Amino acid sequence: MADVVESEGRKIVVAVDGGEESTFALQWCLRNFVSSSATTSSPRDTLVLVYARPYPPVYSAMDGTDNGREHHLFGTEIDFVPDFHVAAETGVLFSEEITASLDKYSRDLADSVMNRAQKICKDYNNVKVDVKVTQGDAREVLCGTVEKIKADVLVMGSHGYGFIKRALIGSVSDHCSKNAKSSVVIVKRPAA
Repeated sequence: MADVVESEGRKIVVAVDGGEESTFALQWCLRNFVSSSATTSSPRDTLVLVYARPYPPVYSAMDGTDNGREHHLFGTEIDFVPDFHVAAETGVLFSEEITASLDKYSRDLADSVMNRAQKICKDYNNVKVDVKVTQGDAREVLCGTVEKIKADVLVMGSHGYGFIKRALIGSVSDHCSKNAKSSVVIVKRPAA
């Protein structure tokens, strides 16, 4: 008697960020890629929901050199204040409590986004749902996840930025369509 080898279903990565575009892309993926009426004999797909937490703001070292003064922030001298960080881009002081609060907010937001995404998937019993929250640039997190798990497809929403805005701020979907090691489906939400 021959051994029955259970085939593995597809690995589908879905980018989620809590926005309407990514929510629509997830719903579209479930309707079009994952059948709610799949038979028990068909291989079970794995849906990997990926959320990229942005890195915290970049801070100056503020190590107290030059007798407790920093000279390179906007050409001014700033007195050294222990247990505070200076955001390099803005010169704003952040205490350890504030940076911890910002990090907690970022983690709570990620949890909320992933909980909402998992609720959308709850009616699809024939798909395994994995959750991956990683800190980093969304472009690199998504392409890295696709490559690491050898995904079959990456599904993501589109904000519909025009050429100028895409050129200035970049486009996650544009980057992923050129660099991901899988097929990429970019789902555009219909106009309201």
